[in-house]
This record gives sequence, structure tokens and C-alpha cells, in this order.
Amino acid sequence: MLLRQGDPGTHVILLASGSALITLTGSHGERTLLAVRGAGELLGELAVLDEQPRTASVIAAEDCRVHIVPRGDFLAFVDRHALLAPLLRHAITRVREAEAVRLEMATAPVSMRLASALGRLLQAASTAGAEYLVRLTQAELSEMIGASRNAVGSALRPWREQGWLATEAGGGLSIRDFASIQAHARTQR
Repeated sequence: MLLRQGDPGTHVILLASGSALITLTGSHGERTLLAVRGAGELLGELAVLDEQPRTASVIAAEDCRVHIVPRGDFLAFVDRHALLAPLLRHAITRVREAEAVRLEMATAPVSMRLASALGRLLQAASTAGAEYLVRLTQAELSEMIGASRNAVGSALRPWREQGWLATEAGGGLSIRDFASIQAHARTQR
């Protein structure tokens, strides 16, 4: 856990390497994946800028290297370099992205929500190559896309049978052919 929803904005985090999940937890403990962030991203700046509690949690999806910048240092840097307007535009972009994810969660079938979530995870992955490892269990994925674990298992089954991904013994997925996963998910309306 890098940042916790509801905590005060005492600092921002610069993600130097690795990737992190931005999640929102509902009143009954249910979690939704809002976004995935990769190296070079700034995390937690909204709570620092508006002096309100953090609106989401940030969880490391893999080993991460971070730089923690205290609130005062961050605000002084923003003022010194006139960065408030660019940060506002950046925040608006993130809000639009979160709105698109929320619409998808409310309207898309499980296979499409799962493929989209995997796509966001791969996009932020710190390692490139023919195969990607997603270190989330099926239960964690089901929480993050608002589906049952059985529904996630059913969506994964044809992808596994086609060899496009494999499940890892300790939990997680090894993604081998994401383009085929995406194409298949689009046909599952």
C-alpha cells in the first residue's frame, strides 16, 4: 500500500519504477480498479493540492522504487515553477479516464472489463517482452472489475485454452498474446 484512501495529503509520491494500481473502496469494502500508473507518474498530488483526504488508494502491482516528496516541498516547487495550471490539466485528464472506466464497469460484459483491466496493467508494466506477468489473483481481479471470482474464471478459461495466457501456481497470470485476448473479449457482447 503506497497511499491509503481517506488519509491526509501529507506527501506526494513519484513512481520511479514499477507500476501501481489506483483503487477505490466502497462503503462495504468492495474495490474497483480506476487506473494503473507506471514509472514517471506522480501520485497523491490532488490531496496535497486541495488539502482534502485522499480519494483513492495506490497499491504496488509489482516491486516499485518511489521518491516521497513532503507536502511543503511539493507546493514550493509547484509555486516556483508555475505548475498549477499543468497539474490542473493533468488532473482533469485523470478524471476523464476514471469516468470512462466507471462507465465500462457499469455497462461492459465481464470479459471486456477483464481485458481492459489487463490492458491497463500491461500498459503500465515496467518490463517489456513477449510475456507479461500480472501479479494479481483471480479474486483480486474480480474485486477490481466488479465481478464474481467464478465469472473471472469463466472469462479466463477460453484465453487459457487458446494459450493466450497461463495461470501461475502462486497466483497471477502470465499474458502471452494480449491482442488475441482483446479481440476475443470484443466478440463476447
